[in-house]
Amino acid sequence: MELRDIEIFLVLADELHFGRTAQRLHVSQARVSQAIKKQERRIGAELFTRTSRTVLLTEVGRQLRDDLQPVYAGLHESLERARLAARGITAQLRVSLMPFNMPDLHPYWKAFRARNPHCELQIRLETYNDVFGRLRSGATDVLVVWLPVEEPDLTVGPTLCTDSRVLAVAADHRFTQRASVPLELLAEFPHSTALGLPDYWVDSYLPFYTPRGRPIERTKRADNADELVSLIGMGEIINTFPSHVTRYWGMPHVRFLPVPEMKSLNFALVWRTEAENDLIRALADTVRDLGVLHF
Repeated sequence: MELRDIEIFLVLADELHFGRTAQRLHVSQARVSQAIKKQERRIGAELFTRTSRTVLLTEVGRQLRDDLQPVYAGLHESLERARLAARGITAQLRVSLMPFNMPDLHPYWKAFRARNPHCELQIRLETYNDVFGRLRSGATDVLVVWLPVEEPDLTVGPTLCTDSRVLAVAADHRFTQRASVPLELLAEFPHSTALGLPDYWVDSYLPFYTPRGRPIERTKRADNADELVSLIGMGEIINTFPSHVTRYWGMPHVRFLPVPEMKSLNFALVWRTEAENDLIRALADTVRDLGVLHF
């Protein structure tokens, strides 16, 4: 089995959606289908059951996924270490962001790189689903996420920034007639949802109930920022954000309105306690030295 076909299989096993798999790997859906069919012919059994609505792993598919994941991860890490060594880099630190990689945060990354020239610092945007699961699996080393984080196996490090809140709506939404939006009115329209996130953490971003006890419904799943903006622009949902997006998202089909009653979000470094090392501590020290940004 070719390395690319293994990658396609594992990503599809994670996403369970041909379109999202193709988007994540920057290939066509036809390429994904072709790779899976080739693997199924070689193995002699279906790896996925497909209907017009769902994609699910078969028992054979689950076994293959469980067998391939550690092998693929080890091979990928070996190739990456060899690539870095060829450039004279002996270490790597992967940081995933829930806030967008706004220029405001760049001084932290630049200062860390200047202090640790032997280390390659990778900055990536985190997906919206199963954020802590990816950290626990070792897919990333450090997360920048909003607080509170109350997970017994995770360490909360220093805070990078504090950000006020805005509501994003379609340009023709009736809320655009307002200068700001009361928290109570957020119950009148649906919001986005994601998978694999603790309730207390989701509630700290957007409460499940308004001050008067009305439920704030989450009805549309969005896996990334592009999907989220599309749903907002089409008027299918409204969605709250940290206010920094207003400085970097200039979109004629979306409007941003303050929500004064919502508490500001504090974004901090978070990592697996058992995986803490000198590089993670060096990044935490860099953040502490530069101080907290307030937006």
